[in-house]
Amino acid sequence: MLLSLLRTYLKPYIGAIALVVLFQLIATAAALYLPTLNARIIDEGVAVGDIPAIWNLGGTMLAVTFGQIVGQAAAVYFGARTAMNVGRDLRADIFSHVLSFSTREVNTFGAPSLITRTTNDVQQIQQLVMMTAFMIVQAPIMMVGGLIMALREDVGLSWLIAVAVGVLGIVIAVILMQALPLFRAMQVRIDALNRVLREQISGLRVIRAFVREEHEGERFASANRDLTDVSLRVGRRMLTLFPFVQLVMSASSVGVMWFGGLRVEAGEMQIGQLTAFLQYLTQILMSVMMSTMMLMIAPRAQVCAIRIREVLDTRSSVVPPANPVGDVIDHGAVDLDAVSFSYPGAEAPVLSDISFRVTPGTTTGIIGSTGSGKSTLVNLIPRLFDATAGTVRVDGVDVRELHPEVLWNAIGLVPQKPYLFTGTVASNLRYGNPEATDEELWHALEVAQARDFVEKMQGGLDAAIAQGGTNVSGGQRQRLSIARALVRRPDVYLFDDSFSALDVATDARLRAALASETADAAVVIVGQRIATIRDADQIVVLDHGRIDGIGTHDQLLATCPTYVEIVESQFKAEEVA
Repeated sequence: MLLSLLRTYLKPYIGAIALVVLFQLIATAAALYLPTLNARIIDEGVAVGDIPAIWNLGGTMLAVTFGQIVGQAAAVYFGARTAMNVGRDLRADIFSHVLSFSTREVNTFGAPSLITRTTNDVQQIQQLVMMTAFMIVQAPIMMVGGLIMALREDVGLSWLIAVAVGVLGIVIAVILMQALPLFRAMQVRIDALNRVLREQISGLRVIRAFVREEHEGERFASANRDLTDVSLRVGRRMLTLFPFVQLVMSASSVGVMWFGGLRVEAGEMQIGQLTAFLQYLTQILMSVMMSTMMLMIAPRAQVCAIRIREVLDTRSSVVPPANPVGDVIDHGAVDLDAVSFSYPGAEAPVLSDISFRVTPGTTTGIIGSTGSGKSTLVNLIPRLFDATAGTVRVDGVDVRELHPEVLWNAIGLVPQKPYLFTGTVASNLRYGNPEATDEELWHALEVAQARDFVEKMQGGLDAAIAQGGTNVSGGQRQRLSIARALVRRPDVYLFDDSFSALDVATDARLRAALASETADAAVVIVGQRIATIRDADQIVVLDHGRIDGIGTHDQLLATCPTYVEIVESQFKAEEVA
């Protein structure tokens, strides 16, 4: 999985990779030549007073050293650029792919996990590419080159290299086999920690309101401890590598000096050759150590690659049609024909056999008890979900045959939980229409009953809005969300319980202002209060995911017991109040 991912994202940077290899070859060749040069100086010597020879040898060593420095620096430069570019491309692809997900896929992964995969997991891949450019290219070259050069100096000591490399290989394999499952567990723990932290930051006011700081602190501490424990277990295993490497290197050096000294004494080897062989052995073991450092990163990168590939390989359940019908929606009539919907793994459908029509210039209200499927029904129209049975049509065309952008451009959705983005009032309203003028923005705010409080905010349209709109009240967020939909001037308006945070008087004024603004559009209003939907041209009453009645307010009072029950409960509540 890791190699497949790297092949895909390194392919555009073959030229840079070739330069990395070239400069690593230059640096490694220089590093391998220095011990041979030293051995020649030691064995051949320099005549006393032979200044030209001293300058010649010194200049050669300086030139070789300079070549090593330049080669290594250039390799690091191009390797770092390649790693940063791969990280950028991965993040961009994950982000754009997640944007294509329907709500079903987002809920399957969870927002904290998607954030971790886009940031931390990509960072691990990026770090692997960088370390590969710095070490893994140099390590095999150094190992093979060092082995060849060491054998040129003396074949009789080659068995020491075989023993040292073999022992290191066995130790590294055992430790990595133990560490790989822990790396997988570490990423899961990071997801859990992100989830807890995100919940606590988002729900800070609720936590304080119910005095649950101590409980939430323990939840965070527990998730933090779990991550810390796994990280420590990984660290303990990986840190045992370095003492073993140092032990093998030291033992090998002693072995070379011992057995090499015997060969020098027997006249089978010169002192310069012994020195060079020892340096080459050190270079070989250092290359093994560099590979060890790479192998510390590779298992975790493999886990991250699997998690990233899971996202990239997941296809949205809401797929754009191969041959979309139409380039624009003219009228915006909405038809639901025998529509049913079930969430994955649910025992029973949320909606069953829903059929009704919303024509342009009319308003349809949807009401029902909590959990009756009102929001799910509204989400089927813009294809946030696809119906599991039946057909949803806009302008007479199945929404699955419309290009998503054509469909979404024709719909103004005000969700049940209004969300504002970091920026200003104007930047949030222009999500509906980027070309909208200030006059159009103020008009939309006036219709949405938001002009008064926006004018009082410092900066007016340029007033700052915090992430999620947390610096304005719930009712103000709802009115700004309604204004955002009005700026778009769509053919279909979907208000998903968008008036619940408004007082009765503001609700009435807003609906009165909306009547003229949406006169030519199809309007669907999900409401909890009878007052919000009683003047609709038709009211759809949902009960346990089924239509229990359709008609006007007066018709339903005469024919629908469920509607009568809702009306009576609210009137009684108002009388008690």
